[in-house]
Amino acid sequence: MLTQLADTIQRHPKRLTALVAALLLGGGGGAFAVASFAPDPSDLPVREVLEAVQPLPLVEQAEALDTHRFNLFRSDLTRSSDTADTLLKRLGLNDAAAAAFLRNDANARIGLLGRAGRNVTVEASDMNELLKLQARWSPDDGGNFQRLVVEKTPQGFASRIETAALTASSRLAGGIIRSSLFAATDDARIPDGVAVQLAEMFAGDIDFHRALRKGDRFSVVYETLEADGEPLRTGRVLSAEFVNDGKTYQAMWFQEPGQKGAYYTLDGQSLRRAYLTSPVAFSRITSGFAMRLHPIMNKWRAHTGVDFAAPTGTPARTVGDGVVEFAGTQNGYGNIVIVKHRGADSTAYAHLSRINVRRGQQLSQGDIVGLVGSTGWATGPHLHFEFRVNGVYRDPMTIARQTEAVPVSAAARPAFDKLAASMRVQLSSAATVQQASAQ
Repeated sequence: MLTQLADTIQRHPKRLTALVAALLLGGGGGAFAVASFAPDPSDLPVREVLEAVQPLPLVEQAEALDTHRFNLFRSDLTRSSDTADTLLKRLGLNDAAAAAFLRNDANARIGLLGRAGRNVTVEASDMNELLKLQARWSPDDGGNFQRLVVEKTPQGFASRIETAALTASSRLAGGIIRSSLFAATDDARIPDGVAVQLAEMFAGDIDFHRALRKGDRFSVVYETLEADGEPLRTGRVLSAEFVNDGKTYQAMWFQEPGQKGAYYTLDGQSLRRAYLTSPVAFSRITSGFAMRLHPIMNKWRAHTGVDFAAPTGTPARTVGDGVVEFAGTQNGYGNIVIVKHRGADSTAYAHLSRINVRRGQQLSQGDIVGLVGSTGWATGPHLHFEFRVNGVYRDPMTIARQTEAVPVSAAARPAFDKLAASMRVQLSSAATVQQASAQ
């Protein structure tokens, strides 16, 4: 054995170095290592092998390319003016048979043609002929979406409409106010629905019509609802932070067991007040609660409410719970709805193009009372909104901020605090996104 070891060391001196290193690594603790006594790779013979490779003839390569087929995928949004031909042409397809099928298919008429804003994806052959078409839309605010599928089969085209579940995911975003909230959210590529929710969340603390300052900033975490991995519509704002004139406001969505969800500050105070600050979803004030030159009478007189500019047909909503006290026509008010609230409070919604409620009807905050119009003494479409206390006119823009907030219950506090801690982290991340996009 010793003779064999000595012979190995003599023929392979490099193995001696490895052996000594292994023994040294063993130390005095009884550990040991095993060194390899296989031949050193550098001592092994090297052999060069040359092999001639003949490429395929060019004719065979060209034939292989001719037989190869690949599919193309394209996506777009439908338009209300789309016909079968114009839609397929915009998607780069040239398929008369597919266009004829879409024109005559009942499912295509329901889910595709003449429907604006629907996500449509097509799979086409390399000859620009339709192989498969899918269109997706969400019919309501539920958790599902519908999918129109048109496929080419050996027997011709076939269609079906499927229902599947939307998938919710979170997105972080932020922006800086330079002129208006909508301009800032447009710059940050944030959907208008998120901007509206932001304005409504903080309406009790921030006057978005008059109190925004250049340099105000916001961060937001919101849901996006996806269909087959494609964003289909915006969901709920989960949390948000708004810095207005140097003061920070934060809010998050929380639902106590057995109750309706609501927005709370991160220390547990509800943002829901007895009255909303605006009867229309974020619009421009054209005339406030003050003396003004009447646009029709051309005389200075008190303006007893606030005018909100909005297109004809815009929904007008009650700012608080109550009962319809009057629904009809009154002199210069035109079509008007008056709602009786708690105590001596009442609100009026005038110049409506349509009235959606009747006298005696119970209403909850946010219910639609009618549609904006220009009936009565109005020079253009807008909503004239009044707030009355014991028949005395009050400035509607100050009422919402005077009502008290309600805290989260003690039973739900542990769950609330856990969620609030998570939302603080997400808002911090959203603020980082906003700062990065601003640079």
